[in-house]
Amino acid sequence: MEKTGLPQTNSSLICIVRQPTGSKGIFLGEHPLHYSTPVLMAQLSISAILTSTFQYFLLPFGETTFTCQTLTGLILGPSGLGKIKDLWSMLFPKVSFYIGDTISFFGLTFFLFLVGVKMDITIVAKSGKKAIAIGLCNFFVPLVLNECLALFLMNSFPMDPILHGSISWVATFQSISSFYVINGVLTDLKLLNSEMGRLATSASMISGLCTWIWCAIIFTSRQNYMLGKPNTTVAVMILALGMIFLISYVLRPIMLWMARRTGDEKAVSESYISAVLIMLLCCSMMGEAIGQHFMFGPMVLGLAVPEGPPLGSALVTKLEAFVSLILLPLFFVVNLVSVDVFNMEPNRLQILWTMTSFGFIWKMMATIVPSLYCQMKLNDAVALALILSVQGITDILILNWASHLDFLDSDTYNVMVVSILIFTSAVTPIIKIIYKPYRRYVARHRRTVEHAAKSVGELRMLACLYNQDHTPLIINLLEASAPTNKNPICLFVVHLIELVGRAAPVLVSHRKGKFVSSSSYCPQISYSEHIIRAFRIYEDNSEQSVAISPFTAISPFATMHDEICSLSLDKKVSMIILPFHRSWNLQDTMENNENSIQEVNRRVLELAPCSVAILVDRGRLGGGIGSTFNLAIIFLGGKDDREALAFGIRMSKHPKVRLSVVNLIDSGKDGKRMSPDSDRDSIVMERFKANEKDRCRYKEELVGDSVDIISAMRTFEKDFDMIMVGRDQNCDTRLLIGLAQWSEAPELGYLGDMLSSVDSSCKASVLVVQQQSPVKGILNEDMDSPKSCAVVDMPFVWSNMYKS
Repeated sequence: MEKTGLPQTNSSLICIVRQPTGSKGIFLGEHPLHYSTPVLMAQLSISAILTSTFQYFLLPFGETTFTCQTLTGLILGPSGLGKIKDLWSMLFPKVSFYIGDTISFFGLTFFLFLVGVKMDITIVAKSGKKAIAIGLCNFFVPLVLNECLALFLMNSFPMDPILHGSISWVATFQSISSFYVINGVLTDLKLLNSEMGRLATSASMISGLCTWIWCAIIFTSRQNYMLGKPNTTVAVMILALGMIFLISYVLRPIMLWMARRTGDEKAVSESYISAVLIMLLCCSMMGEAIGQHFMFGPMVLGLAVPEGPPLGSALVTKLEAFVSLILLPLFFVVNLVSVDVFNMEPNRLQILWTMTSFGFIWKMMATIVPSLYCQMKLNDAVALALILSVQGITDILILNWASHLDFLDSDTYNVMVVSILIFTSAVTPIIKIIYKPYRRYVARHRRTVEHAAKSVGELRMLACLYNQDHTPLIINLLEASAPTNKNPICLFVVHLIELVGRAAPVLVSHRKGKFVSSSSYCPQISYSEHIIRAFRIYEDNSEQSVAISPFTAISPFATMHDEICSLSLDKKVSMIILPFHRSWNLQDTMENNENSIQEVNRRVLELAPCSVAILVDRGRLGGGIGSTFNLAIIFLGGKDDREALAFGIRMSKHPKVRLSVVNLIDSGKDGKRMSPDSDRDSIVMERFKANEKDRCRYKEELVGDSVDIISAMRTFEKDFDMIMVGRDQNCDTRLLIGLAQWSEAPELGYLGDMLSSVDSSCKASVLVVQQQSPVKGILNEDMDSPKSCAVVDMPFVWSNMYKS
């Protein structure tokens, strides 16, 4: 009998009557599920729906996509649906697995190819000593200790001959790891571009490379030995190296030529996509022809595809959803059809569980010990060990391959698959619990404009841009912030680009006088050139009152806030400036850019270790500050309003800026504020009035409710180029309760949302300010002390700036 992708112990013949593949329909008396095509469609539909359902309910709890797919395979197999014999035989007849096996491996071919496309192989060369040490230990230490344990069990416990002959190989396969799996786990847990995620990515690349080499040697040797030609192993390995050479030096240059012909702004030609897919199929066939697994060619070709746009991104965009959501779930159904968790031999199960449990312990030890030696915190070392101990789809593929080559029998295969599911489903929620990347964003010092203003020194800000249109907005806001030689501004500019067609995020620092080749990191970096050039020109004309340090961050939107918060923490900035997720075109109507940008802004507001400002531009700021720039601050009270006032006072030092402060006072409280910060508000306001200058005006408005607030703002909103408001006002909620019912963008607060609404007649740009939240565990009065101010009071030396 011809083997399928299923592990089998007993061969059997299945004789069927040749029938048409498609049904003529129930109205002609034909049952659709008696034909191969409707059965395949039903299997694909059921497995995809069930996997998506598990993902919807389990991913929020820290489970991974692999866990959901494996549960689908078990439930649709003998452990679940297989208990209902009639339904099982109708949906999954034996003859259907020949077609299902082919389709599932076809989907797996494309899946592993796409993972290779997103993978940057140069990470191996760039890995630091820490990642190399952890990666090597993560593979070799478990391999040695597992083999020692297997030898001990073979000599100490009775076991059947089949298990006795395969337990040594069980020890080997317990030590393998894969970058494909680790990358998927980090993506599902949204840790891909965290500090831990980067280290885990690099270490898994090292250990995964060792796994590839090891498996290629033992599988090739075993296959040739079974066929009676052990002397051909060297020849097969040489042919495999020749295939790698062909892909690297023939097919990759062709794909690079395609990428150059396409350019950054054009869509990839369908002929180029078709050519790459033909290369994929040919490489898969070549792998089989030279004696390797048919997955060998696609995995190597995926690594050779230029990652990122235009070619890599186009392939991922066109194929990933269909392959991952439709074809891949069937792979788990077909390959787990023999797994019955209720029918496992107890003695065998006990021995194998001992092996898998200790294999997990060895992997943990092999990661924790070198991590602690590299001076990592214990909590982080444990989290990293848990991440690197996770197994997944490539491990099942290797076990499947091993079962075909008689390394493992079907019962051993079943137990190992179930153990992978149990350990992975138990480990990933623990990772989510013990490792919180946002904990490092908690600053132990005040990093706000208000506190920085108490000391003479530089003001550090971080400005985020999503496209070139944001460049003049940030430059004009920077100019209006009145940088001088005595009070300079250090501006860190980060161009945020969505990560598409890559697995690992990229953060590149564009140092002055140092050319950064886009090909060294990612072609998307070329998008930042115009932005960087504009800021460099402004810096050169600023007479050393402004220092610009530009960055490019390529990251998925789901974790883009990590890049922003990490950079602001590392650079000790006092304020982050974010563009609003909507923009106005020339017809003064709003255009939705990316809905994901709004979620990025919300996450930054929640986790930022400093103050945050969201800039809503209506065209006034983008056109420059002109001869005069009229700025208004609406003051209701609270820390956010005080932060806005502190930033506005700094801007009022610019000779072209005219500042107006409108103090809204609750008329129902006899002019007295009922705010926890009322004393501080009064001190700040009295200090402003005492230092009021010609270009600064102060006005009080009595308001009784939200209607009065709207009316007061309508009277003066058209007189200003920009209006600054605090995001959260601590005054009596009676004044704002009406505004809360119509909130469209909660990240702007009540007043900011009203000014930025589609129905608002306000033509002024809006800057919504949120002051850094008090640090947990530190008293507010301690945070407000001068010792807690994050102010760098030092000579403004540009060389030091770039070295940081």
